[in-house]
Amino acid sequence: MGDFFQNGTITTLHDLCGRSTEALEKELVDFSALRPMGLVLPSLYSELQTEALPKIVAQLCQVPYLEEIVIGLDNASREEFEHAKRFFSVLPQRHRILWHDGPAMQQLDQLLASEGLAPRERGKGRNVWYCYGYLLANGRSDAVALHDCDIITYDRRMLARLLYPVVHPSFNYHFCKGYYYRVSGEDRFGGRVSRLLVSPLIRALTMIYGPMSYLNYLDSFRYPLAGEFAMRADVMRAIRIPSDWGLEIGVLWEVKRNYTDASICQIDIAERYDHKHNILSKDDSTQGLNRMSTEIARVIFRKLATQGVVFSPEQFRTIKATYFRTALDLLDQYNSDAVVNGLQLDRHQEEKTIEVFSQCIMAAGEQFLNKPMDVPFIPSWNRVLTAIPDFYQRISAAVEEDNS
Repeated sequence: MGDFFQNGTITTLHDLCGRSTEALEKELVDFSALRPMGLVLPSLYSELQTEALPKIVAQLCQVPYLEEIVIGLDNASREEFEHAKRFFSVLPQRHRILWHDGPAMQQLDQLLASEGLAPRERGKGRNVWYCYGYLLANGRSDAVALHDCDIITYDRRMLARLLYPVVHPSFNYHFCKGYYYRVSGEDRFGGRVSRLLVSPLIRALTMIYGPMSYLNYLDSFRYPLAGEFAMRADVMRAIRIPSDWGLEIGVLWEVKRNYTDASICQIDIAERYDHKHNILSKDDSTQGLNRMSTEIARVIFRKLATQGVVFSPEQFRTIKATYFRTALDLLDQYNSDAVVNGLQLDRHQEEKTIEVFSQCIMAAGEQFLNKPMDVPFIPSWNRVLTAIPDFYQRISAAVEEDNS
């Protein structure tokens, strides 16, 4: 059972009584008349072969209130794209696949590149950004949710709770972030990057630089790296997002930059949550949690720089040392929590993970200092339309061409 405690600068919506999926969906059907809803599913082709995505699709087939579903498909050949069309054809809702490797979408990317507007690298952020552009182009959905395609414990109640705050007619939330307890398998603590990198890093930065609105805001989220969030269409038009693993942190910053904290909330969407687990990859900084953590830390440093924080190599060494001590203190707390609940937590492995993350912080700092003028965020859709006024028509036509 959840608690009702409110802390931080944003509203927390708890799961107090386990309200039924049917009751939520009945209201959402009514709300959809005023605020039509869509869903974005960023997917690698390889995820069609997993146990998670077929179950997700089966659950989505039962959702009665969605206006449309947009699937962003990466790393797929022509044959694989045709298989994906058959795979998703069971969905009863209006749906389209953005085949990012398709010839029409590739031409569109080249057009954006000629204007200096194309995403600089492939990744989840790039996938999501194009899906948002397509949704804005067709104008059918006034509120859009996003979740990953590797959720092993998926239930359509997650989606209903995620969308509910941004479509309820008496609420004024423009953005909603999901949170949950992360579990690995049956009885092992999950959420390593959020627990062992983001939370202690935020608190270490607060110790060094003092209270800052951005850090207080990030620390208000119970799971800042959750890949599940919903927003109204006006948010999609205005925000700039990273193309790499910093997507979730980058989106949180952009929402804060454009909206007040009173229009942002987080909601408990699952009793337990499990998905595909990335390897630590301690010896290869281009893979796994090693790469992910470096990119996340780099986004945080860049955002602090826009708030007037000046960094130097000496300061990054201080950040690393303060982070390391803070992370170890938090590990003691996580260990106690695990023991009380009869869960497994390998302290030796967790400390090794903290050591890798401390090196990621130094690597992120070095990358930030070496490229101070780097612009890692994809431009907002408002800017794209300023440069290419008919781009919405172009992306709609490209998606239809590839799908035909």
